[in-house]
Amino acid sequence: MADDEMWDVTDIQGTPTGTLHRRGDGPVPAGSFHIVASVCLVSSSGRVLMSLRAAGKDYPLAWEFPAGSALRGETSREGAVRELAEETGMVRAPDDLVLVGRIVEESALFDLWVARIEGEPVPVPDPEEVQDAEWVTLDVVHQRWQDGVFATPWNARFDQLWETLGQRVAEIHGNADGV
Repeated sequence: MADDEMWDVTDIQGTPTGTLHRRGDGPVPAGSFHIVASVCLVSSSGRVLMSLRAAGKDYPLAWEFPAGSALRGETSREGAVRELAEETGMVRAPDDLVLVGRIVEESALFDLWVARIEGEPVPVPDPEEVQDAEWVTLDVVHQRWQDGVFATPWNARFDQLWETLGQRVAEIHGNADGV
C-alpha cells in the first residue's frame, strides 16, 4: 500500500492504455480506470475467509474479502492472488480463480473471484493491512453486510454480485477436484 505503488491505467474493458498511475496521486484520469481484485476463498467445508481491515487503513475495522489494486503489469487474477497472500498468507495460483463478476466503479474495475482451498488453513494476517481474518458461512457474510460492518464499497458490490457469488461458492465447494 505504499505511495510508490504503480497501477496500469485501463480503458473500460480493462485494456491497459500504456499510462501508469501512482497510488496517492489522486484518482486516475476521468474516463479511465485501474483494476481492483478480490478473492472469496472457499474452504472444503464451504466456509469463506473474511478479513477485518487494520485500524490504520481506509474503512478501518470493517470486514471485506481480501482485495487490492493490481500493480503495473499484473492481471486481475495475479493481483488477486498477490493480495490474498499478502493480507492472509493464503496461497493460490491465478488459474485456481473463477470469476464471479466485474463491476465498473467510478475509477476502478472491480473483479470478484472465488477459489477453493483444502481444509481451513489458519490465516496469517499482515498487521499493517488486516487486523483479523476468519472462516465463516455465507450467511454470516450476508448478516455482516446487512449490519453495515463491511467496508462501504462492498455495499454496491454485493448489491450487484451477491446472487452470483452464492452460485459460484456453491459450485466451487461442490467441486472436490477443484483444489
